[in-house]
Amino acid sequence: MPAEYARRRTFAIISHPDAGKTTLTEKLLLFGGAIQLAGEVKAKATRRQTRSDWMQMERERGISIVTSVMTFEYADLVFNLLDTPGHEDFSEDTYRTLSAVDSAVMVIDAAKGIEDRTKKLFEVCRLRDIPIVTFINKMDREARHPFELLEEIEKTLALDTAPVSWPLGSGRGFAGVYDLEHKSVRRMDAASEAPEPLPEVTALTLAPYLAEAERETVAEEISLAEAACRPFEMQSFREGHLTPVLFGSALRNFGVRDLIDRLAAIAPAPEPRPAEEREVSPGEKAMSGFVFKIQANMDPNHRDRIAFMRICSGKLDRGMKAKLVRTGKLISLNAPQFFFAQDRKVADEAFPGDIVGIPNHGTLRIGDTLTEGENLTFHGVPSFAPEILRRVRVGDAMKAKKLRESLVQMAEEGVVQVFLPYDGSQPIIGVVGALQLDVLKDRLATEYNLDIAFETPRFQVCRWVSAEKRTDLDAFTAKHRGDMAADLDGSPVFMAPSAFMLKFA
Repeated sequence: MPAEYARRRTFAIISHPDAGKTTLTEKLLLFGGAIQLAGEVKAKATRRQTRSDWMQMERERGISIVTSVMTFEYADLVFNLLDTPGHEDFSEDTYRTLSAVDSAVMVIDAAKGIEDRTKKLFEVCRLRDIPIVTFINKMDREARHPFELLEEIEKTLALDTAPVSWPLGSGRGFAGVYDLEHKSVRRMDAASEAPEPLPEVTALTLAPYLAEAERETVAEEISLAEAACRPFEMQSFREGHLTPVLFGSALRNFGVRDLIDRLAAIAPAPEPRPAEEREVSPGEKAMSGFVFKIQANMDPNHRDRIAFMRICSGKLDRGMKAKLVRTGKLISLNAPQFFFAQDRKVADEAFPGDIVGIPNHGTLRIGDTLTEGENLTFHGVPSFAPEILRRVRVGDAMKAKKLRESLVQMAEEGVVQVFLPYDGSQPIIGVVGALQLDVLKDRLATEYNLDIAFETPRFQVCRWVSAEKRTDLDAFTAKHRGDMAADLDGSPVFMAPSAFMLKFA
């Protein structure tokens, strides 16, 4: 049993949009033998579409909107890779995903360095002490100086760096990388991926790889990197204080094998996870796990609904019964599934670190815990207060009930938050970013055949209402009934025209 969960490596890929994250995901899957031919994100008609960006809107816009989960084997390890949305409007999905991983790969554009979204996602990783491996991408294009990039990582993120490779040039002159640990060169244009030993780096020994004008400079850089940069230290990495740095080009398939080999060597296997009641060890006999994502209609031909669960302890066997701690009821896990973007296969068994999909009809929600009987509640699946409120209307009044039902499904999935006004008027939705509205409109049209329009309500902010005494809550509700709504759980929510007006409620 310990041998099985010790083989798991569950990680996310994080970056600013357009840093090459989805392309890197494709190439990792290619090296892992999970796909035969990698696609391109903004694909031409004759090219393959990427497997991780499977939703139609993602393919049209060339960005990741939902988290894709993919499982593959490499070097006798089972990798569970989560490709997260980089766009800030989908931060909820990304933050929840980071609650389910044991490590992360941070992708940085060599020309742009640390960008705003990268910084925010890194801070979430830091809060969770998630170890990070850094991949500086697009070295085959014009790039900033490697020392400048390392310094920016250290200063901006307060994170020590340990380069394990060094680029031989950049842009059109990018010839490959020098392995600082094994003192060898991996050439960009080599027919074989086998490294070429280079025990001594001088302008002369770099002659086969670089133009004459670059040799002396690169030789000095490598000498300085070997003398001045920190060596890799496992404990600092596992504690989230140090990141190994690799250079490459995902699009050109270069540096990707080095990255996956590095992950295989240093990424942590599943570790104990805190629950409200106690710490849960992966080696425990009883199965436990938590739901961090809901996805509806992955198969357009069937109105399916999948809850993504991270296994934290024990072993999940197909057909077993598990306790849904929130309700106390037992549910049967008759068809747990492993994923490859929208493709899937039945999981007969799953171990700590695995991400499994559980088909259900609205029984499971984000943040739910499943156990073999014990009352446990795992920490760390965040929820967010909406920043944008909109009323939703459908052109055909006969479809009002269908609209309400579909909005509830989208809310349970985490796409939007839904508030049902006490006065019976049209539902109000809340989102973190405007792009979520586009996604909602698109999905309601394609998946539910609903043509909707958004209206700006008189409300701008909302707050959940609670009181120690039921009578106080009833009095508040009666006083503000025209401004009250219920959320998905039926909890009372006060809607206000502005943040200023909250003070006078």
